Amino acid sequence: MQAACRKAREDALARGGGSDLAEAVRRIGQPVETFGAVFVEVAVDPDLGETRVRRIVGAYGAGRIVNPKTARSQCIGGMIGGIGMALMEHSVVDPRNGRVPNANFAEYAVPVHADAPEIMDVTFVDEHDPHVNPLGVKGVGELAMVGVAPAITNAIYHATGRRIRELPVTPGKLL
Repeated sequence: MQAACRKAREDALARGGGSDLAEAVRRIGQPVETFGAVFVEVAVDPDLGETRVRRIVGAYGAGRIVNPKTARSQCIGGMIGGIGMALMEHSVVDPRNGRVPNANFAEYAVPVHADAPEIMDVTFVDEHDPHVNPLGVKGVGELAMVGVAPAITNAIYHATGRRIRELPVTPGKLL
């Protein structure tokens, strides 16, 4: 990644100091990407509209995994963050003054241990990427989080036939 950034900066400076880093990276042709697939099983109570995540399986291509134990833990944390994003976390803005009334965790719902499914499987796909950095390592925390909310909403759709497009998916929206 460092080498790609240096090359992009040098390329931008050589072309007159352009500030569009994304365009410079495209020109040098060294994408740094991680890949993931997430599968979720949910149970939706038809009377209450409550959604419980029963199982999450994630497979990730994230470069060289130096420490599988901590990488797996980071992915599980990302998955739980994705559950919060999909089912409970919601920032409210007061239209009168533009302030966020739930600006701390005292009034902000986040997932707790009871919200985590019993089955959370993490699989790492072997991948060698010599362009990202000398070790070939990439981050996994954000990668594990971003696919969970869409997977949960798709599982809810599969279970109920209702497509909810606004997060969080609350019982009120399902009923």
